[in-house]
Order: sequence, then structure tokens, then C-alpha cells
Amino acid sequence: MDTISPQQRSGVMRRVRSKNTKPEMTVRRLTHAMGYRYRLHVNSLPGKPDLVFSRRKKVIFVHGCMWHGHEGCSNNRRPSTRTDYWNPKLDGNKSRDNLNVQMLCEAGWQVLIIWECEVKKDVKAMSKRISDFLEQS
Repeated sequence: MDTISPQQRSGVMRRVRSKNTKPEMTVRRLTHAMGYRYRLHVNSLPGKPDLVFSRRKKVIFVHGCMWHGHEGCSNNRRPSTRTDYWNPKLDGNKSRDNLNVQMLCEAGWQVLIIWECEVKKDVKAMSKRISDFLEQS
């Protein structure tokens, strides 16, 4: 059972952002500090990737574990109420993500997905992962 009223829950959900989230801002600051320059949320690419490295033909998505269905993650908890609404919505997010990655790869782009839980754990490991991804040819 939810501990707050439907109106309060609606207000909380309305404030959830799709751009400039805390995990995304952390990845952006880290990547910028490492000396990489990028564009943000390029509309012409499938899925509007969070960070776009045009010359390298590489993109980074920063996904929220619950919203994008991070398998095996403790943050990937589906709501237990209104499952008729949430299950199709979250399944649709996952399907759309897979389709966007497929279209980007077919267009010659390389894709890195960073999960919200990774950002909170080990910044050094994430930094190495980003660097390795951007430096590989």
C-alpha cells in the first residue's frame, strides 16, 4: 500500500525528469573532467542519447534502473499498485531502448549504457569504463 495520497504521488511522479538527472550530471561532469567534449540529447539520433561524441561516432545513455529495467538490480522494483498501467509502460521503455540501440548500431554508432546504480557505486571504475569505451576504435 502506498503511504501517500494519490495527489501527492502524482506530484512526485510529475517531478521525475528525463534530462539532466543527478546520475546524468555526474557522468557529464566526470566525462568533461577527463577532457572529452560532447553534445547533449541530439534529437536526430534514435533515443536522443544523453552524451553524443560525433567525431568518434559513439553515444552514452545514462539509464535509471527502475525506468529502464536493469536486470538483477535491486533498484529495479516495479510498482505493486496499478500494474495494468506500469507493466506495459516499463516493458515499452525496455523495448524502445533495445530498438534505439539496434538502430544506432545499424547506423554505425557505438553505444555505452551506464546504469544509475553504477554511478552511485564506484566512480573510478565508471571513469575507466567510459575512457576505455571512448578510446577503443
